[in-house]
Amino acid sequence: MEHKFTNALVHETSPYLLQHAHNPVNWEAWRPEVLERAKKENKPLLISIGYASCHWCHVMEKECFEDEEVAQMMNENFINIKIDREERPDVDQIYMDAIQMMTGSGGWPLNIVALPDGRPFWGATYLPKENWVKSLDQLVNLYTTDHKKVEEYASKLEKGIQAINLVEAKTNDDHYSLEDLKAATTKWATYFDTYLGGYKRAPKFMMPNNLDFLLHYAVSEKEEAIMAYVDTTLTRMAYGGIFDPIDGGFSRYSVDAKWHVPHFEKMLYDNGQLASLYAKAYATTRNPLYKEVVEQTIAFVEAEFLDENGGFYSSLDADSLNEMGELEEGAFYVWGAQELDSLLGDNFPLFKDYYNINAYGLWEEGKYVLIRDKSDNTIASKHGITATQLKENIRQSLDLLKQVRDTRKKPRLDDKILSSWNGLMLQGLVDGYRYLQNEDYIDLALKNAAFLEENMIKSDGSLYRNHKNGESTINAFLEDYATVSEGLISLYEVTFDEKWLLHAKALTDYAIAHFGDTSTGMFYFTSDQDDALIRRSVEVNDNVISASNSILAKNLLRLHKIFPDEGYGERVTQMLGNVQENFLENGQGFANWLHLVLFENKNFYEIAIVGKDFKEIGAALAAHYIPNSVLVGSQEEGSLELLKNRYDPGRTLIYVCIEGACKLPVTDTESVLQQL
Repeated sequence: MEHKFTNALVHETSPYLLQHAHNPVNWEAWRPEVLERAKKENKPLLISIGYASCHWCHVMEKECFEDEEVAQMMNENFINIKIDREERPDVDQIYMDAIQMMTGSGGWPLNIVALPDGRPFWGATYLPKENWVKSLDQLVNLYTTDHKKVEEYASKLEKGIQAINLVEAKTNDDHYSLEDLKAATTKWATYFDTYLGGYKRAPKFMMPNNLDFLLHYAVSEKEEAIMAYVDTTLTRMAYGGIFDPIDGGFSRYSVDAKWHVPHFEKMLYDNGQLASLYAKAYATTRNPLYKEVVEQTIAFVEAEFLDENGGFYSSLDADSLNEMGELEEGAFYVWGAQELDSLLGDNFPLFKDYYNINAYGLWEEGKYVLIRDKSDNTIASKHGITATQLKENIRQSLDLLKQVRDTRKKPRLDDKILSSWNGLMLQGLVDGYRYLQNEDYIDLALKNAAFLEENMIKSDGSLYRNHKNGESTINAFLEDYATVSEGLISLYEVTFDEKWLLHAKALTDYAIAHFGDTSTGMFYFTSDQDDALIRRSVEVNDNVISASNSILAKNLLRLHKIFPDEGYGERVTQMLGNVQENFLENGQGFANWLHLVLFENKNFYEIAIVGKDFKEIGAALAAHYIPNSVLVGSQEEGSLELLKNRYDPGRTLIYVCIEGACKLPVTDTESVLQQL
């Protein structure tokens, strides 16, 4: 296909960047030589950041970046840089902080105008053409007529960007107690929506790490009200429309308060974390709904995101082609009432009641997003059938709708493979296997781990971030080391193959050497091997994905239990002490850190299994939700300290230990659970 325009992005592999490769804007990728050219030409940088499945990014591209008049103005006055935030979260973090300081809010597309050295002085998210051109005209005029004022503002903003990211080394010995934790969760609970789940606001994001900690806390402290809230939230999310009952998988968030109308993009990172969360919830409650969600989520990921070499792609777009051949948000997913009636025939009345083809389920313009609000038993009783009959009837209807939907134009796929998101999906598969005992999941997990080992781990022990078209690129960031290590430690716990544990340890040791801050014990987001930006970020706030420092701190604690002489434990204590002053006022923003408070105040167990039945006993123990434990095992005496001098020929012995001090060995899982 011939294109009127082609720019430098045509040489990139990111689907998001390639979407802009034929804009009339002379886009460049973020590279040191591009910034150098900006300095030589004394032109400001226009930095536009987004991602492939971002709806408003597409809208702004169509209105502004495909417009030749707008492009000419941009090309004459700016060095224009396009960034895929998923490839370069290090750059995105800095400019997201900048725009939030400038405007009080942020989002994507994220548009920044900066000095040639990268210091920002203006920012905006989506703007229509008229506002965009007007803003850029004013900025060009300011840059040329009052450059000193621009420099002063950029310098002040730079100081602010650096200041809000500082983490101080705390030397006090204050220990965050269980009483402190109860106070923090009590304050946090005032924001809970106990009827619809999530928080009392719209839009609603799923926040898996929040629910993961609250599940742990509810079980550990026997907090029934917290457990009820977790159950309500997980149930409401599973009822949709944020969850897709036809193909499985979760969309990114809902625009309303009842989890109904999603922003329709589906992201690997959400689905990996939610597979893990629902698997743990199933182990705790045995609620069959949670098991179904895990099964459908993993089935979706396997069908839509699995590459033939074992890696997982990143996302499906919110937009897809409608019947008119135009990109429209949600076109692939929504239904009309008459359409459903004609497709389902005699099954429609039941389906209509089950999925609220009524005012409750209506989105806009006669389009319905399937959403439940009642249990199977309630609907079955109302229609005079058994729950089993109901499930079969609904299954038949959904199967038929899937056949129809498969004829529609599918949303666009972002087929880049990111280490960190694959680490999250690896964890989801391991937990799916661990708690549902489905052998298919461990096969997928091992295939994914082998992909990471062969394609993303370098010979020097470092990681690549990105893989596309058979090529791995971009040095990894801290979140890549954190999530991949976490997944590999968990993979060891269900396979007892020491290779995975040693990979996790090596990646963690590399992170300590090249990302660690010796003055605070924290970790920078970027390696000391990479080009410097205007700030070396330290990520501590847990967001939709947990902070890289909090994930790494939990990894260090688990590794400390297995390798007690490496000094990992002391670092965890320092890291926790540095951030704990935030917990009371912002529990939800530090949810992943809060696991460590439970681990440090209560017993954390090393469970060592030695003997010929070690795998079977390990699997039986792993199926129980015991978050305050780490499992090690071998057939005979292993190389790990916990496995030495434990072998007794003819018997499989299980040792429950705390910091290496073990109780008398037992031979069955029930005895272990009693010791815990």
